[in-house]
Amino acid sequence: MTKIEKAIKEAIEPIINGLNYKLYDVIYEKEAGENYLRIFIDNDSTISINDCEIVNNAITDLLDEKDFIKNQYVLEVSSPGLERRIRNDEQLNSCIGEKVDAKLFKKIQYVNKNIKDNTISTKEVIGRLKSFDDKNVYILINDKDVVQVEKENIAKMNTVFDL
Repeated sequence: MTKIEKAIKEAIEPIINGLNYKLYDVIYEKEAGENYLRIFIDNDSTISINDCEIVNNAITDLLDEKDFIKNQYVLEVSSPGLERRIRNDEQLNSCIGEKVDAKLFKKIQYVNKNIKDNTISTKEVIGRLKSFDDKNVYILINDKDVVQVEKENIAKMNTVFDL
């Protein structure tokens, strides 16, 4: 999480909690030449457009007043969705047992005992999130092999909607 994201999170989280929502994540990123501030909210049921509007209205004045972001940006408030981005230990912990897709900065090698030429070299690991520690994430593939991935090698990780 960047300094800006962290500052925004600390400022808006009490407001969002006070509205009986949970702040899932804050992402500030450039996309197609535009700056986006994406606020992801969650609760124990489904997040509706009305919920997003309530949160948007509650935080807009504070964001303008604090002026965290000097450039023009688009504010988006939404649900993290079914295929949630995983960026921190709290999110990892809530996703234990779920199917995940980890895209990596550099290739890793691991053994997949289900195939004939069983050494795999890849920049993507898909499986069930088994556990994690300070430095690594452990992903269960083919229901028996565990692949160890260094956290610093993870470019992006999402949950995968699994029927």
